[in-house]
Amino acid sequence: MTDNHPTLKCILPKESLGRDSRLSLLDLSRSDLLSGIQIRCRFLLTLTKYSVPNSFCLRAVETFKMGRIKFNGVLLLMILQIFLVSTTIGDEMYESDQKTVKPLIDIIRQVRNKLEQSETKEKQISELNSDLMEKYHEIVRIHETFMKEAALLNEYKNKVIKGENDLQLCQNNVDKSESEINSQQNIILKLEEQLTDRSTYLENCQVQLKSVNSRLIEKDENIKRFSEIIKNKTEHQKTLELKLEKSKFIIIKHENDIQLCRSEINKLNRTSENIREEQQKIQLKLKESETKLIDKVKENQLCQSELDKSSATTCIPFGEYPGVNQLNVSGIGLFNVLCDSQIAGPGWIVIQQRVGEKDNFNKGWATYRKGFGSFEGDFFLGLRKIHLITSLQRFELYIHVVDENGNTYNALYDDFKISDEDNGYALSLGKFNGTFVEDGMRDSENMKFSTFDRDNDKDDDANCADWDESGWWYNSCYTCSLNAPYGQLLRSWDNGDILLKEVKMLIRPKEVIN
Repeated sequence: MTDNHPTLKCILPKESLGRDSRLSLLDLSRSDLLSGIQIRCRFLLTLTKYSVPNSFCLRAVETFKMGRIKFNGVLLLMILQIFLVSTTIGDEMYESDQKTVKPLIDIIRQVRNKLEQSETKEKQISELNSDLMEKYHEIVRIHETFMKEAALLNEYKNKVIKGENDLQLCQNNVDKSESEINSQQNIILKLEEQLTDRSTYLENCQVQLKSVNSRLIEKDENIKRFSEIIKNKTEHQKTLELKLEKSKFIIIKHENDIQLCRSEINKLNRTSENIREEQQKIQLKLKESETKLIDKVKENQLCQSELDKSSATTCIPFGEYPGVNQLNVSGIGLFNVLCDSQIAGPGWIVIQQRVGEKDNFNKGWATYRKGFGSFEGDFFLGLRKIHLITSLQRFELYIHVVDENGNTYNALYDDFKISDEDNGYALSLGKFNGTFVEDGMRDSENMKFSTFDRDNDKDDDANCADWDESGWWYNSCYTCSLNAPYGQLLRSWDNGDILLKEVKMLIRPKEVIN
């Protein structure tokens, strides 16, 4: 193509393009058309020298503005329109341009095929666009729903935050209420304590009120009683006044009588003086008689004392007068005993004594039955006498022991007695008490007395009295014997052996202690 070809021009309205009334296709390329439109318009400038109608150009431009059909369709229509115009003008021009149009026809055919393919793709694109639009609208709906839900979530979140704030306020209010409740409870407890105190005080007041009421009632009764008494006293006073008037007359009369009596009293006083003198004489005589009577009583007491002493069976009648005294015991008559009041109190009879005279206690049966020794030294009272004394009443036995070192021991048995000779003068002791650790005499209880000439012990191998050189109530030959020779050990009394220096056995009636 060369520059001498005619230019294709379109007549466009001014309001459609906003420029001059006639505008060439070349000017359209400067109106932001696609590059393909510009190229094809340049090509069409060479095809014909005739102008294209304004309606065609206007439709093409409006179609392009709508953007619904691609430029290839617009171009094809333009070509067809140009072709038809050129055909109607004349065959001369056709023949001269046949060589040029034939390639254009091929191009048109290719364009048409592409256009058909483009339409098919356009339909597919339209369908895809419709699907995309539906998806877009669905996304918009989802987005709107999401936004609404997000708005609701924000609203719920605000409500939750507000609820948390309200809850915190409520918790603060609850804590405040709890503190107030605690303070109120403390106040209530204090009030309860005060109420309890007030109740107690009220009860006490009620009790006092009852007491006061009872006292008031009692006082009212007393007032009534006193009123009655006063009334009675008033009446009695009136009566007494009447009696007083009468008494005045009687007193006057009595005064006269008194004067008479005084004269009589004077006479009696003189007589009473005489009587007093007689009473004094009588009192002197009574005193003399009392003195004589006291002397007689003392004489009788002395006589009774002498009589008691002469018939005494124990040392109790001799009281604080120890020493040798006589007892009068049935079956044996009068005999002397040694009474002791220093070792264990008054009234004790000494039945055995060893005070260092070294008298031999290895005696026979008859000697032990009768007794032997001297009250000033060593002696044994006698089995028969001891039996007769202890058979009269219950006696206690007191044993007094002194060892060579001067240590003192004692033992007390509360029911001491010995049987008669037929029963071997068997020993009974009773309960033990004393300063000895062990009861050394217990082994001899219920045993008969043994001497060298009468063996009553339970030892089958020997006569313990002969072996121990003393008479005693032996059980075995190792039994403690208070009659053993001096220098011999006293066994079984204090968890050891005691070397005897002094021994006394004393008896006294049990009733003295009781």
